[in-house]
Amino acid sequence: MSDENRIKANLEAFSFPRLSGTEGEKKALNLAINKVEELNLNPILQDFRCSTFFGRTYPKLGFLLGSIALFLFYLNRATFVTTLLLLIIGVILGILFILAIKPESIRLPYLLNSSNLYTKVDIKPKKSNESISHEKNILFMCHLDSKGQKFSILYRIKIIRTWVFSGLIILVIVILKNVVFTQIPLLFYIVGIAPIAANLASAFLFQFNSTNNNSKGAIDNASGIACVLELISYFSNPESRLKHFTLWFVFTGVEECGTMGIRNFYQKIKHLNREDTIVFNFDTIAKSIYLFPDKKTSVQIKTIYSMFVKNNKDLIIKKNPKKIPFGSHTDGYYLIKKKFHGIGFGDLECYPHIHTKYDTVDKVDTSLLRRLCETIIDNLIEFDNQNNIRG
Repeated sequence: MSDENRIKANLEAFSFPRLSGTEGEKKALNLAINKVEELNLNPILQDFRCSTFFGRTYPKLGFLLGSIALFLFYLNRATFVTTLLLLIIGVILGILFILAIKPESIRLPYLLNSSNLYTKVDIKPKKSNESISHEKNILFMCHLDSKGQKFSILYRIKIIRTWVFSGLIILVIVILKNVVFTQIPLLFYIVGIAPIAANLASAFLFQFNSTNNNSKGAIDNASGIACVLELISYFSNPESRLKHFTLWFVFTGVEECGTMGIRNFYQKIKHLNREDTIVFNFDTIAKSIYLFPDKKTSVQIKTIYSMFVKNNKDLIIKKNPKKIPFGSHTDGYYLIKKKFHGIGFGDLECYPHIHTKYDTVDKVDTSLLRRLCETIIDNLIEFDNQNNIRG
């Protein structure tokens, strides 16, 4: 059903540095176009421009300004300079918040040129005695770009957690010092030294986390690309198409710089009925499979999720955490916020390698990818037949 050699070949073909907006990302796009055309399908491009501001500058600026504001509240010096600084910081943070509402519209330098690629496989032509109630949709998604960073994703998560939790402690200390225990401020100044130091240190560390093009991105996200291409290979056969679901195969650009690709691609799918659309997002799969269904999910997703858990492909589904990890921003998560329903496929155990030079082909288990693809195919065939019975 699935060809492990083909999966491995595609994994290796896309494992090269391809930072958002660079020639590497363009090379990956052209390679994906060729793969789609080889299957006699029509590749459709959506070109777009976006800024690096939201993905690279916005978080650094927000963290730094937030830390300075907390420090000023901690000092509690009612001077003209302090008031002016807090006012300026408040205005800047307000502007940043407004810009973040629709970051794909930001046109501050530096601007990137990128593209989304997608192709569609229509439902299987019905026989004369068959009736289809209405068309439904399944989206298979992955992102084309990769990135390297000075700090691995694990260290970034630790930095973010340190900043958040130390900031909360500082706020509690400030309230206790200024509202509850106003007679002993010195004690709270002393207690607050450690969290203030931790908060400022984490904010400054974040400033030095520069983005680079040194990661080959085998796990993140050539593994996802290989899975989507394998599913295209199967469902492109007219005899293998589903009876009730139009299939979308989507390769987004600039995921690693603020999920700009999916924010633009959303314009192509915002008309789809949320209850009749299923999203499968493939992002960072190495040697384990974790499933991330959205919390307020549909009956369809619950049914498919149970199918995965009961699979007969020796595919072990790891128990996923109840909360999305800090710093987790993916295409799938963006669509969940837009009220779509779906499942993300990932691997939380590969985080030490993601966004580093160690994100290489040898870290990915192609047998696992093959069994995942076969499980998806089996589940969707069964699910499609169930829809046929209901119809």
